[in-house]
Amino acid sequence: MGRLTTAKYYAAATILLPGAAVFIWPARVWLTAVFLVWLIAAAAFWIQAERKEHAERTARTIHAMQTSAIKTLGHHRHDWMNDLQVVYGYIRLKKLDKTIEYVEKISERMSAESQIGKLGVPSLISFIQSFRTHSTTLELQVVIKDDINLNEITADADQIADTIIHTINAYRFAAKPGYGQPAVLRLELSTDEDALFAAFYYDGELMNEQQWKQKIQKQLEGALLKPVNFEQPYAKVLLRAEMRA
Repeated sequence: MGRLTTAKYYAAATILLPGAAVFIWPARVWLTAVFLVWLIAAAAFWIQAERKEHAERTARTIHAMQTSAIKTLGHHRHDWMNDLQVVYGYIRLKKLDKTIEYVEKISERMSAESQIGKLGVPSLISFIQSFRTHSTTLELQVVIKDDINLNEITADADQIADTIIHTINAYRFAAKPGYGQPAVLRLELSTDEDALFAAFYYDGELMNEQQWKQKIQKQLEGALLKPVNFEQPYAKVLLRAEMRA
């Protein structure tokens, strides 16, 4: 419990004394007046403390978002520097075929990032783009078939985005740390005329498969994305949501 929260409850508790006095001697007007003034002062302190707590929470949230954005930009800058060094090396060695092949890979990655940026839900876009800054045990790969803007295909875009984020995190926190390469989670998003599909393909081990399964089942209760099938307990999870205008 924070300092301000403790002070709020102490302030609220202090009204018990004058309140009890008014209850014992209800005929004494001055006690009632003291109680009302005390109550107003305690309420004012509570409101002021609430506002200050809210301001502090907001400041912490903004700081966390700024830190995450800086880390994400740092990772992207590092990737671009590596790409430039590789391309420059191929050019110096006059390996035109390798240069073209590598530039095509860069183009494919840029196209994938562009599709992520068009998903339409800021929380999901930010989560995917900054995932590498938060996870060392799981590599996230995202494949979007055609351009998908969740806000354009369903009125429940935020809820669907939350389910996707929670599912990714379920894998993230359950992934078993290992030596060498991290586990890989591949997310594929696609649509047909009636529904949105989110397929999760996992390549790796889990620390506790039963706990992972329970967590997945709990978070899918009442969710718009419903499980279609489980070919393996965790290797493939296919979710489907009816598109509602």
